Amino acid sequence: MDKTIGLACNISTGKLDANQAVSGGEYPFFTCAEFPDQIDHFAYDDDVVLVAGNNARGNFHVSRYKGKFNAYQRTYILTAKEGFNIDYVYYALKLELKRLREKSQGSQTKFLTMPILTGIHFRDITGDEQTEIANVLSVIDQKIELNNRINAELEAMAKTLYDYWFVQFDFPDANGKPYKTSGGKMVYNPTLKREIPEGWSDKTLSEIANITIGQSPEGSSYNDEGVGTIFYQGSTDFGWLFPTTRQYTTAPSRMAKKGDILLSVRAPVGDMNIANTDCCIGRGLAALNSKTGSDGFLFYVMKYFKQIFDRRNSEGTTFGSITKNDLHSLTLAYPTSNLLKKYDEIVTNYNKMIFERSLENRELIALRDWLLPMLMNGQVTVK
Repeated sequence: MDKTIGLACNISTGKLDANQAVSGGEYPFFTCAEFPDQIDHFAYDDDVVLVAGNNARGNFHVSRYKGKFNAYQRTYILTAKEGFNIDYVYYALKLELKRLREKSQGSQTKFLTMPILTGIHFRDITGDEQTEIANVLSVIDQKIELNNRINAELEAMAKTLYDYWFVQFDFPDANGKPYKTSGGKMVYNPTLKREIPEGWSDKTLSEIANITIGQSPEGSSYNDEGVGTIFYQGSTDFGWLFPTTRQYTTAPSRMAKKGDILLSVRAPVGDMNIANTDCCIGRGLAALNSKTGSDGFLFYVMKYFKQIFDRRNSEGTTFGSITKNDLHSLTLAYPTSNLLKKYDEIVTNYNKMIFERSLENRELIALRDWLLPMLMNGQVTVK
């Protein structure tokens, strides 16, 4: 006989409005978004599962957390009752809410009510069996999380090096010392309206990158059966580094090549992924690649521009989108070829490690998602 979430868990909801997030706050603030915001005070300190109570696309995000946090008033907070494993509850909910979304395609359930949540069923097994299943899935998730942490560190190192060399202009001079700090000659550039190192120039983004602006095919050509060409509409398809394939089109228009930078040109402007296969891109995206093969440098150029967009947003100049002309005319200080080559050699090694771990994560996610229903349904058992 099956059990229900209502029987297995104590359930409450958060108390705060979604707009009470505090950037840089000490504690996670769980809303109905996929990832938590931050906040400067906590109301809960527990070992919990958190479930988004509403989502316009019927995608109710499930999170696992232990520690101090706060929550939005439409976020459900679940703790396990005696005899139930909280990790098992987490995986059961991930599976059953995915099934709910798939069953309601075309008429998505936008609100996860308490009766729907408490009525969700899962297989009745012993506490030990719950723990065994949860442990198998948790090991995979822990490896995915470790890879993500390593990737984040590697990306931070490449970004720090970019800022140090190409924003602060403290790249190594002929004596290996920081150029600007050591008194390296700076020359005023009238286009950039600031001083840049001698020998550098100003360039627009279109001068250093091949840029393809996306165009959405006819809606009637879309399908999710794998017919035609992979299609990414916008940043909603983005993952940590590579996009998630959800749709295909039989009438592709604008294409991105494998290895291209995929840039969100609609809010949130500046978010990026890497195309891991040739694909069609919709009007929410642009595809970029370096004209000189310096794709590592180009990637962090775009990270730098993303910081500028974010800063303007925080100052009240909201970027709902960026036009083709605006994108093409973005200007930057362009280094000498020797320095560019030196940076690319370093960053290429970082990117190789990031790509390898990201590809490993795709395989781990596929394995976990295949195992999840098998373990939950009893088709696969843990020995």
